[in-house]
Amino acid sequence: MNDRYVVIMAGGRGERFWPQSRLKRPKHLLPIVGDSPMLSQTVARLHGLVPPERVFVITNAEQREAVLESCPALLPERVIGEPEGRDTAAAVGLAALLVEEEAGDAAFALLPADHVIEDGEGFRSVLGSAFEAAEGGGNLVTIGIRPTFPSTGYGYLCRGKDLEGAAGRPVSQVERFVEKPNLQKAEEYLDAGNYFWNAGMFVWRPSVILSSIREHAPSLSSGLDELRERWKSHGRLEEAMSSVYPSLDRISIDFAVMEKAEGVVMLESAFDWDDVGEWPAIARHYPSDPEGNVFKGSGVGVDSNGNLAFSEDGHCIALLGVKDLIVVQSGDATLVCHKEHAQQVKDLARRVSEAHPELG
Repeated sequence: MNDRYVVIMAGGRGERFWPQSRLKRPKHLLPIVGDSPMLSQTVARLHGLVPPERVFVITNAEQREAVLESCPALLPERVIGEPEGRDTAAAVGLAALLVEEEAGDAAFALLPADHVIEDGEGFRSVLGSAFEAAEGGGNLVTIGIRPTFPSTGYGYLCRGKDLEGAAGRPVSQVERFVEKPNLQKAEEYLDAGNYFWNAGMFVWRPSVILSSIREHAPSLSSGLDELRERWKSHGRLEEAMSSVYPSLDRISIDFAVMEKAEGVVMLESAFDWDDVGEWPAIARHYPSDPEGNVFKGSGVGVDSNGNLAFSEDGHCIALLGVKDLIVVQSGDATLVCHKEHAQQVKDLARRVSEAHPELG
């Protein structure tokens, strides 16, 4: 069996967690849930699955030094800084080139940096089976999370017929990918029983994913070929990326490949999972007071209920006569919004950054 690799995607700005998350201090470098940065938790979760020297991290060039400080177990040459973000399809292609260059067609898992998973043993067991499924043929393997509520914030996978299993776990065909639904559709998916949350975790061999990109996203494939050629001819990946990366198509891997490709299969998770995609998700991981208020940091609520308050450096947030608010104090900025508007925080963060670049 070839060596197995993991590539962690740690780009982005985590704008839905503004003002705590900023460009140089993004969500994955913060202890959004738990006591250590989300990326550090992700790296630690791999212990026993792959050794640290077979873990790559793809991040923003501006965040590279912070990533190394956050995760001293990572080898510096394994932390790759994109000169600019071009969405997940470009990052997936880069990941395939990194593994291909070092280990030929060894299978690799592609994982987000900022998910909450408490059951590390269950996670490693499922990923081990996913590796086996990817190594056994030309499959694009993904992990489906059985939904526990009708989420409108996640994409979904529709599970099709069962296939031959891997390492004792069922493997199923993915009939289709579904974008974030409205509440009615999400309730229908929950009742149907064959729809699963799309966690954005994949396992495949470089040849398989690069072939799929070539078939379904030929323009991106041409750019990746140029990147490989320049890397080999000049010997420095950083120089090749500076030259080629800005011209790569900006598109997600789901849109570019996964929604079109054949041979996409799914293993169901056997572990807890939360992508904590926006501020209200924090409340699922911390205790509340009798009125349903959750304070992370110092805070007091009077005649207030259902609020989430986050503060740093000993700042006290005092709530009086308010309901269902998100109040976040972080450094030189404060957010106050209703929970119903949590998904608009990303847009707000961009408007604040345009007006006050120092706060972005």
